[in-house]
Amino acid sequence: MTRGRFIAVVGPSGVGKDSVTAGLQAMMPNVHLVRRVITRAPELGGEDFDAVDDQTFEEMASSGSFVLHWNAHGLRYGIPATVAAHLERGRDCLANLSRGVLLDAAERFLDFAVLHITATPDTLSRRLSARGRETAEDIALRLSRAQMPLPAGLDVIHVSNDGPLAETVGRAAALLQPASV
Repeated sequence: MTRGRFIAVVGPSGVGKDSVTAGLQAMMPNVHLVRRVITRAPELGGEDFDAVDDQTFEEMASSGSFVLHWNAHGLRYGIPATVAAHLERGRDCLANLSRGVLLDAAERFLDFAVLHITATPDTLSRRLSARGRETAEDIALRLSRAQMPLPAGLDVIHVSNDGPLAETVGRAAALLQPASV
């Protein structure tokens, strides 16, 4: 059996990573969408995630419950170690990652790719304002980091999400699975 591919979905805040990954999962039913563990209050919404407090997160990290974990934007994020079972069964796994852990992920997973979703600064600003989770200062900081380069040497697929979501999802699916879409 062929092992699955770990596909890191990256892009700036507000680019639509959650919407694109949900669309990809609907279009490619064998893809597993990884549910992250985050130290964010559940009522703040956003993606479908498991909310934990800092102490619980630390206990999980110490016990090996995560295959990857990192800190960003004042929160802690973890990718459950259970992702390995999906990969072993041949399922591709989509996971929203931070650019800062891409090299670690590339070392951990045999078959690894990066789906880099982009959008213009105007699109990002509009989306960040609409979701209502960040202050104007937070939005400005996130926009200043939006153009940070990805680490060199990775297998990266670039997709713009400035237009209709269905078009973005279709382009991403075609690039991820060109023989089957």
